[in-house]
Amino acid sequence: MLSSYILSLREGLEAALILGIVLGALRQTHRLDLSASVWLGAGSAAIVSLVTAILLTRLGLDLKDPAEAIFEAITMLLAAAILTWMIFWMSQRARHLKGDLESGVQRASQAGKWSLFGLAFLAVLREGVELALFLTAATFSSGSHQTILGALFGLVTAILLGWVLFATTLRLNLKRFFQVTGILLIFFAAGLVSHSLHEFNELGWVPPVIAQVWNLNPILNDQSTLGQLLAALFGYNGSPSLTEVLAYTAYFGMVLLGLCWAGYKSAQTAQGDAKT
Repeated sequence: MLSSYILSLREGLEAALILGIVLGALRQTHRLDLSASVWLGAGSAAIVSLVTAILLTRLGLDLKDPAEAIFEAITMLLAAAILTWMIFWMSQRARHLKGDLESGVQRASQAGKWSLFGLAFLAVLREGVELALFLTAATFSSGSHQTILGALFGLVTAILLGWVLFATTLRLNLKRFFQVTGILLIFFAAGLVSHSLHEFNELGWVPPVIAQVWNLNPILNDQSTLGQLLAALFGYNGSPSLTEVLAYTAYFGMVLLGLCWAGYKSAQTAQGDAKT
């Protein structure tokens, strides 16, 4: 539940920020008459995203082994890959998001209402389809009821935060918000990679090398309430195979090194721009 809450909160807040920036740009250019096209595009994207989530989940739950295990493993790997891309993209582009959207709104408003519809539709659809894939992967690790409940709470919180940000003078530290949620999502994505290796171990596609590196279940059973929470959020496994452990640590280490390198290059670029 907590993992789907964080995923929905982050994706929902990104969509809320996008809509707020687009509507704010329309207000600045005195073109609020086009706001209906923005809401229509956003609503259409939300419907498509919901249908996508339902279809993906039903497809996965209706399959039988080994097809079900293959679908789950591939879905979790794909979700982890997109999560990783999103984390890196947001770390680099968050500061330019507002300016890019505002310039896009100005061009779209000159082209007409359908251009604004397309802008809002594509912007929200990207967040929505990503969230649909993430929640599908989360369903396989934590169950459908907990995932749906967490997603609903996350989206409601995102809507409230988005409204507060643009309706009052209160300002959320978005840079800190995305940093904290980004770290949590790295843990979540590492857990998806590890869990996908577990499925591949069971299929016999990837050898476990060592079937059980350790067994912490007598201390903290991964089927207990706390164990399931840690499994959904951080990929906890009380008795993992060696390939699961290696996959988790390798992914986590590479992403952290990649983020540090990206931050270093960004700082070097900023220093170069300041000198010129």
